[in-house]
Amino acid sequence: MAHEQNMLDILQEFNLNGNDFQCVPLIVGLINDTFLVTNAEGEQFILQKINRNVFKNAGVLMNNIGHALPFLTAEVYAQITFVQTRTGKNYLVKNDDFWRLMTYIPDSTTYNTTTNTGTAFEAGRIIGEFHRLLKDADVDLFEDTLAKFHNLEHRAHEFEEALATSEVQKRKIAAEAITKAHHFLKELQHLNNEKLPVRICHNDTKLNNILFSKSTEKALCLIDLDTIMKGYFYYDFGDAIRTVVNVAPEDEQNHDLITFNNELFEAFVDGLATNDSFLTEEEKQSLPLGAVFMPFIHGLRALTDYLNNNRYYKVSYENQNLDRCLSLFNFAEKALQKKVLMAACIQERLK
Repeated sequence: MAHEQNMLDILQEFNLNGNDFQCVPLIVGLINDTFLVTNAEGEQFILQKINRNVFKNAGVLMNNIGHALPFLTAEVYAQITFVQTRTGKNYLVKNDDFWRLMTYIPDSTTYNTTTNTGTAFEAGRIIGEFHRLLKDADVDLFEDTLAKFHNLEHRAHEFEEALATSEVQKRKIAAEAITKAHHFLKELQHLNNEKLPVRICHNDTKLNNILFSKSTEKALCLIDLDTIMKGYFYYDFGDAIRTVVNVAPEDEQNHDLITFNNELFEAFVDGLATNDSFLTEEEKQSLPLGAVFMPFIHGLRALTDYLNNNRYYKVSYENQNLDRCLSLFNFAEKALQKKVLMAACIQERLK
């Protein structure tokens, strides 16, 4: 009852009609606490408490989203709207917690993985639409919510520090992963960001951050906008590829189940190509290595956390971060083997 009263107190701080609400937890995860709110008229909203352990400055995070949302409106892109507080803000600070309330998009769903080329096509189309809509946004208005989030030099430095201070036994167990990490760090030196335009990126375009219509199976929009900030297009391309063309989970121990499905890749690129061309030639050339870079950077972070005794990622068993790392590195290896195929497909279909 106390919990229900607390949620009612939160909701009454927002510009909502009435005071009769049902509030049901949707996701109990590592980042934000999420609830589905329904009022007496049947209108639905998404209420979230932002995780301040991950996002230290929720004001910056919400400002970035606030700068992006006016651009993210089109006939083929579902609009997410934040309900303002009674003081006119798009988030609420109460008892040192940050809360936000947004409109719920009905008849929608998400997928963790897919074997459907139509879903892969739609994922490519909506990510392209997201970037097309944001291409004229002023990048200088956006601040980093997570500093050096996909910065290879920074992640390599964190890895080497963890390696230097880790337990000998852990280094022995992780020897294969450590060798692979050093190999990939050399390979990815060829990614030259100097010639690439800085864009406003989603920075977390895994498949389950795309909302799909249950009835039409069309992609509606990208969700989980907390990491909207400056970046390079290959970040969003590579993160999508790692989850669209592979049906195995991140910590899959049987690496024979990890796939790079050519048909799903081609369908994704075809979807991307339905948007007006906005990529430079240099960006197109960066995409195959970007599809290697993103699984690698996620794997490197998991390996670093393993060496640091699992401080960051939640684990259900001791070596889960190492399993995550090896699985992600395995996909990165498979993506590297497809580099020529990816480059040919991109050049042929992304005009």
